[in-house]
Amino acid sequence: MNVSINSLLFIAWTVAVAVCDCRSRRVSNALVVAGLAAALASAFFNHNPFGLTPMQASIGMAVGLVALLPFYALGVMGAADVKVFAVLGAWCGIHALLGLWMIASLIAGIHAAWLLVTTRTRIALLVHRKAPTFELAGRRSTPFAACLTVPAIIWLAAQVAIGGMR
Repeated sequence: MNVSINSLLFIAWTVAVAVCDCRSRRVSNALVVAGLAAALASAFFNHNPFGLTPMQASIGMAVGLVALLPFYALGVMGAADVKVFAVLGAWCGIHALLGLWMIASLIAGIHAAWLLVTTRTRIALLVHRKAPTFELAGRRSTPFAACLTVPAIIWLAAQVAIGGMR
């Protein structure tokens, strides 16, 4: 099992995103830009852990950004979530985005249900709120960027397991 420095960089970035999002429900722009720079540089120098070319990384970034913008526009997702998904597109490629989004959404749904149960909040109360995102237990919504990192790390581990790593 050969894990490259770029794979470790990817893991470090995803962990940093998850920790920031879970602690403060914020992911700094500096962390987003650092992840994007690392993703594009690894693709440019042909060391992307997922074997992406610079063009594939750029397309993945663009599709990741555009795919989640409607959720941001509707007020159900934060800007950081959209930006992190774009960076994951640059790291993992367009072919991974749908799976990452589906698994992250499942994780986020489980988290939201857990909050509803543990705080004994009725769903009807949430529907009648005027706020664009719901807040439970003193936390603003589910840390979706952190939820996105879980399947991304699993995707990397799967690549290691099948030997498709760079």
